[in-house]
Amino acid sequence: MTFEYDVIVVGGGHAGCDAAAAAANLGSKTLLITMDMNKFAQMSCNPAVGGIAKGQIVREIDAIGGQMGIVTDKSAIQFRMLNRSKGPAMWSPRAQSDRMHFISEWRKTLDHIPNLFLWQDVVTELIIEKNRVGGVKTSLNVAFRSSAVILTVGTFLNGLIHVGKTQLSGGRISEPASFGITEQLVHWGFEKDRMKTGTPVRIDGRSVDFSLTEEQKGENDFHKFSYLDFSSRLLKQMSCWTLYTNEAVHAVLRAGLPDSPLYNGQITSIGPRYCPSIETKIVTFADKSKHQLFLEPEGEDTNEYYLNGFSSSLPLEIQLNALKQIPALKNVRIYRPGYAIEYDFFPPTQLNPTLETKRIKNLFFAGQINGTTGYEEAGSQGLIAGINAHIKVHGGSEWVLGRDEAYIGVLIDDLVTKGVDEPYRMFTSRAEYRILLRQDDADMRLTEKAYRLGLADFARYELLKQKKNEIERLVSFVRNYSVKPRVINAGLEFYETTPLRYSVKLIDLILRPQLDIKKIAELLPDFREQLGSISNRKEEIIEATEILIKYEGYIAREKIIAEKINRLENIRIRGKFDYNEIQSLSTEAKQKLTAIDPETIAQASRIPGVSPNDINVLLVLLGR
Repeated sequence: MTFEYDVIVVGGGHAGCDAAAAAANLGSKTLLITMDMNKFAQMSCNPAVGGIAKGQIVREIDAIGGQMGIVTDKSAIQFRMLNRSKGPAMWSPRAQSDRMHFISEWRKTLDHIPNLFLWQDVVTELIIEKNRVGGVKTSLNVAFRSSAVILTVGTFLNGLIHVGKTQLSGGRISEPASFGITEQLVHWGFEKDRMKTGTPVRIDGRSVDFSLTEEQKGENDFHKFSYLDFSSRLLKQMSCWTLYTNEAVHAVLRAGLPDSPLYNGQITSIGPRYCPSIETKIVTFADKSKHQLFLEPEGEDTNEYYLNGFSSSLPLEIQLNALKQIPALKNVRIYRPGYAIEYDFFPPTQLNPTLETKRIKNLFFAGQINGTTGYEEAGSQGLIAGINAHIKVHGGSEWVLGRDEAYIGVLIDDLVTKGVDEPYRMFTSRAEYRILLRQDDADMRLTEKAYRLGLADFARYELLKQKKNEIERLVSFVRNYSVKPRVINAGLEFYETTPLRYSVKLIDLILRPQLDIKKIAELLPDFREQLGSISNRKEEIIEATEILIKYEGYIAREKIIAEKINRLENIRIRGKFDYNEIQSLSTEAKQKLTAIDPETIAQASRIPGVSPNDINVLLVLLGR
């Protein structure tokens, strides 16, 4: 028996869920196949979404019409805006989620999307005919035909779990690994490799002495992930707790290093450098007498806590003994130990910017199969793959975001142009245009573009237009409203900023670092009235307006730089050169350009090993 679909998504993790939702919402008849329909978007590691740069990605997913931000808001048990002490380009939202609510909200979302169908099974084989994917076969011996397939298989391809010397086949603890797909893709000429990631111990909160930890409360202001106008903070808000390792902990861990899979040769693949295991920390940072840890609640109705910062694959008894050296955990009980997992991935230079593979037409990869790590990175890739799979099936222009348009654009360009030599995680430092890619304006950057595509709906687009109109009205007011010294000087002295000697425009006062819109509104009734007339999302609009005003010069300068670079993005070169025949190119450039086959001159310039001189050679050959 055979079933027909437009798009099939393999894997129900963060990438798979947003991929399936996007393709179906655009109108494709979509099938999402997952091993366990009770674990959609399972938070395999920490129960949190967002963080530095990652939070910006989630806001972009939402602005485009993806689902991760909405689900996170509905399941959040703590929300914080990180990096407030820095400029707004660095502000990054982060939420703790109730793990079970997160899964159930995703299930509700998927169940209510027209055109989206669910199937619980394991995909064992791709149907490939004449270098084009045509569907999948499953362990239940069912064949599903489709015009496009998106693989979002996470850590399940030949997954191997390590706890000390114990090794278990699995994609997650107590969940089977997937076999067959890697071998088939290698047969079709794909390059594959192995990566390693890990997760910490899960702790019974009843065994923790919280009086010996430091409480870290959340925030309860207007910030959230979704730009949609609905109430957030639907669940009970909870605290996280900080604590530290000590020399006694480190002594236990050092004694256990001979039994560590990371140091005894048992694990050979590469793990994330920026998120090391606790045993790696004590080796790499041997001079440190302590390391900070975070106890993070897994939900509002459970005693389970995630010990962030204590990722480990050491034997159970060593993990437990080390934990008991921490005063707050001297009587600790655990639900399960930390573990490491090795899995197959496919170097992402084998992909086009749409995330379609170069070797097999209409086959897309998204998530950890591309060498990335993190829910947010996975969700954004799933979204882009889902969009482009739909377009590939029904026609239209490919949908790709530039590096100056979104962190998602930076992420995907980095993957397909530079590849990965460790699990890829997004940082603000990876983006050249951080001031343009702020968390507050992802909707301003992306929603209209997504509305034209058909993914962002009319209600979302109307909210964007309202926000733009309110911001434009406020900016116009402050540019034209004159403030007299006698009206404002007493207030300026109160805020310890220089009094006026003559009238100035209101915008000049907002630009002062000691002042902000809310402070000035307290002093000027006319301005207060303007703010009071904002119909909804008042706080969000005020914040966005103030950022645009205070950082106008920086934003304008960065736009000019981006526009100059974008001229190179418009010079397309794929298919125009046989690089091996160009004598003026360096040998390394010939090899890299042939392997990556860049779309544009700009992409070619970002390939490691391609020098400015090599780019000049190509420009000369193009007559530029």
